[in-house]
Amino acid sequence: MNRRDFVRMTGLGMLAAGMPRLGWAAGEPDEGTSTKISKKPNILFIMTDQQHAGMLSCAGNPYVKTPAMDSLAANGIRFERAYCANPVCVPSRFSMMSGIMPSRIGLEGNKEGAEFPPEILEHCMGNVFKKAGYQTVYGGKLHTPMRLGELGFDEMKGAADCGRGLAAAAEKFLRQPHDRPFLLVVSFINPHDICFMAIDSYDQRDRQSVTYRAEALSRALELPAGMSREEFFARVCPPLPANYEPQEGEPKAVLDPDRRAFRVHARANWTDEQWRMHRWAYARLTERVDSEIGLVLAALREAGLEENTLVVFTSDHGDMDASHRLEHKSVLYEESARVPMLVSWKGVTQAGGVDRTHLVSTGLDLIPTMCDFAGVPAPAALKGRSLRALAEGRGPASWRDTLVVESGGARMLRSARYKYVVYKNKEEQLMDLEADPGEMRNLAGDAKFEPVLAEHRRLLKEWYRDNGETWSPK
Repeated sequence: MNRRDFVRMTGLGMLAAGMPRLGWAAGEPDEGTSTKISKKPNILFIMTDQQHAGMLSCAGNPYVKTPAMDSLAANGIRFERAYCANPVCVPSRFSMMSGIMPSRIGLEGNKEGAEFPPEILEHCMGNVFKKAGYQTVYGGKLHTPMRLGELGFDEMKGAADCGRGLAAAAEKFLRQPHDRPFLLVVSFINPHDICFMAIDSYDQRDRQSVTYRAEALSRALELPAGMSREEFFARVCPPLPANYEPQEGEPKAVLDPDRRAFRVHARANWTDEQWRMHRWAYARLTERVDSEIGLVLAALREAGLEENTLVVFTSDHGDMDASHRLEHKSVLYEESARVPMLVSWKGVTQAGGVDRTHLVSTGLDLIPTMCDFAGVPAPAALKGRSLRALAEGRGPASWRDTLVVESGGARMLRSARYKYVVYKNKEEQLMDLEADPGEMRNLAGDAKFEPVLAEHRRLLKEWYRDNGETWSPK
């Protein structure tokens, strides 16, 4: 697999119109909504690639500075318990765009190209909003099984890459006149380039040529100018995480050498300094994409659109970031499966809010949330929940008690306190996230927790039954 296959980009482009920006008809809020919205909002959906939930300075991370993302959190709400549908690019992005779990179509990993029944394409994000009269435009990394037109989006022309070129094209689009509300998706590539550090290391174990080395990663690995290596590690480089060591009782299925041989190599061979350099570079790549997001948000403000635009920010999945001596994604530990989720509309959403209670699925809940804010009926086939009431500081009447995340050959159920994982080889994990947030101990073999284990087996099956899916991993 090469980088071109790994990143499928769309360009950028726009319909030119000469009418006033806010000239479209007003939409009525859903029943029970406390905030009166006078016009249908624009929607700006910003997505990064491979950014875990803790990789924002507003989340308390002192080793990264993300002022653009922080500004969204300041005007909106940050969801602490937000999980992707599958911590791999293609299935996660499929779920966000379709509102259903990847297992519905047998999607377990990065496989592109498939035939989809019309009923699935009908409730894909772009098609839903295009039917509602929105201009639907997508720029940046796509990496889904569906083509852009099938999803209901036009291409945004002019992006030279998925970084600053994409940001510049989005700026241009936002500053032009609009005669109807728009749904604009801006999908950035970083901090994904952190992937290549372990892949390159694996390639070089026998002095093979480097496969991927991205220019952005090379720059991210540079030490601050004029600083010695000794001073860098003593004063600047992030320390190892508290959950650096492998989990006690970790299933063998967590490490799949057939699929991720470079991951096995890194865990077995990297030094503490290499792991710390990985964390340093990951933070720098995150700051790089934050600066690109900042350009887009500045254009939104300067165009006078901020107060009539809902901005949603998330990432397709996380990165292990040296936890359990792992990097990359695909496993079901928190760093891989839990992602940032910000819902921000200045003057409408709860400013500076942090929700640490409700379980959120970025795959299932994204389309219903956008529909609710826009006054667009959510497709009846979707099982996700709207986050609007939570974002506006109003508690919903009820909320889900459990949430599922999928991965290749594994299924995870998250309850209020515990996380349960079952693998296709029948191995299991049970973690008490209240007592053990770093997931350092697998309780599945502890007789004292057998009742909890049995309950979560049952809850996993019920979740799939209630959501019309097949529960067992393939």
